[in-house]
Parts: sequence; C-alpha cells; structure tokens
Amino acid sequence: MATGDFAYANNSNRFLASSPLQAQPFALVGVPFDGAVTNRPGARFGPQEIRRASLMLCDGLHPVFAVSPLEHLGDAGDLRLPNASALPQVRQAIQAQAAVLMARHHCVFLGGDHSITLPLLRALHAQHGPVALIHFDAHCDTWEDHFGEASGHGTWTYEALQEGLVVPHQTVQIGLRSSGTRAAREYVQDQGGLIFTARSLRGLDGGGLHKVVDDIRDRIGQQPCYVTLDIDCLDPAFAPGTGTPEPGGLSTSQVLTLLEELAGLNFVGMDCVEVAPAYDHAELTSNAAATFVWTYLASQAAKRAI
Repeated sequence: MATGDFAYANNSNRFLASSPLQAQPFALVGVPFDGAVTNRPGARFGPQEIRRASLMLCDGLHPVFAVSPLEHLGDAGDLRLPNASALPQVRQAIQAQAAVLMARHHCVFLGGDHSITLPLLRALHAQHGPVALIHFDAHCDTWEDHFGEASGHGTWTYEALQEGLVVPHQTVQIGLRSSGTRAAREYVQDQGGLIFTARSLRGLDGGGLHKVVDDIRDRIGQQPCYVTLDIDCLDPAFAPGTGTPEPGGLSTSQVLTLLEELAGLNFVGMDCVEVAPAYDHAELTSNAAATFVWTYLASQAAKRAI
C-alpha cells in the first residue's frame, strides 16, 4: 500500500489506461474528506497516514492467510473532491469516481469521515443491488438528522436502509456503545438486523467470539457483503487518533479475530474511516487501521490462490 501510482485524468471520470493499477484485481483508494464531522476534524489526513503505517506490513506474508496482497494490489491514490462544496456535491463526486473503480476492481477505501460510506454504497448498489453490511463502530449512525442538518457522518446507516442500499436483516453492527435515543441505538435491530454492542463483547476473544462469528455467517450467508470499519469501534486505548472517541470499546485483537474468521463471506468491498492523525499517539491508530486493511486484503487475496 505504497503512495499512489495511479493518475486521474483531469475533467473526466476516466482513469489513465497507462496506470499499473489497471491490471490489478484490488485497488486501494483514499477519500480525504472530513467536512461532516461533529466533534474533532482531521480525518481527511487519514489516508496518507494509513498508507505510511502500512510500510512495515509489506515485506512478508500474512501470518494467518499465508499470502501477501501486494502482487494483486494497486493504489489509485486519493479521489479528487471539491473542497468548498456542500456534502451532497462531495458525495456525488465520490460516487462517480468510486463507480469507475468498482467496475474494474475490488476496492478498499481509506477515509475520511463516515459520511463517505453512503456514496460508496450507492455506487456499489448500482453494481450488485442491495448488499449485506457489516458495520464496526462505537456509534449507531442511524440518526434521522445531523444536529439539524439533513445528513452527515451520523446519519448514513439510516439513509442507506431508507434508500434500500443494504439488506435490513443482513445488516450487522459491532461495537456500539455511545449514548443516544433508543430509536437510534436500536434502529438496525428494529429493522431485523443484528447488533453486537461493545458491552456484550466484553471479555470475549479468540474462541469466545465463535458464537458471534457463527451468528453473522448464518445471517449473511453468501450475499454480497460490504464491511465498513470506523476506527472508533476500538477503545481509545487502542485508537486515540479519532474524532469522536468513546471509552469501553473493542480491542485490536477482537477486531482482527472477527475479520479473520469472517473472511469466507462474499465480500465486495471495504472502507476504514475516521482515522484522525492529529490526535494519535505513537501511531497506534494508523497502525491498527493499516493492519485491519492489510488483513482484509490478505484474506481476499488468499481466495484467489485457492
């Protein structure tokens, strides 16, 4: 996951055919936008820091999947976004560019705040129809408005369900623990989905997570599935560099176990969002994010080797 080797053609949704990315099945894509945050800004700098943290991961094989994703991976660089535009216009730009990449590659997107996931799901829906969703987060993101605004990084899950982008009973949330109204916190469950709160996962790791993994596998089956990982699903002890930290969260090992054990699902894409490097310590957060992305990519690359 080195720095971008992929050129974007000005004033066009066409990417230059000379790019080495064209031959690769997997693409890494930065989405440097944090204009919808409600607390601390800075996630626009997440993509470059996750890439930087990945450098030490790229010289060997994954310890679980025994492959390196590098031979299958190209870096598309960062999407070009209109800095001074309102959120709807930014999302339109994200969706248009993502659609071009998704038509050619299995994409992993590096955010950016969590508002970027909605246009990614819109682009994915055009390709696959409604998808299953695995959503790691401290927050439910099912508010009907964003502090008086119609949309933001805390409304995208509600909007995705309302728009039919995801399958309600195959929507799974993991790590929720923030305060909120009952209607928002349990919205996904009320629509038929699954919620595993951080409290329900306390003390579970390794074999203790088997029932959680089995429940998710049984629910999702082989439906095309997208995974969105908000880094604040981790306890701030593991990921202080994020805009809205919530104590009492998951451990790095818990998230890795879940990513590893769910690798057999029919994943069609991933994003990792809300890494805000200005608040990080000793690169804990960017290292965790890079490892999660590397693990996901290695698990998908391993399927190609079967």
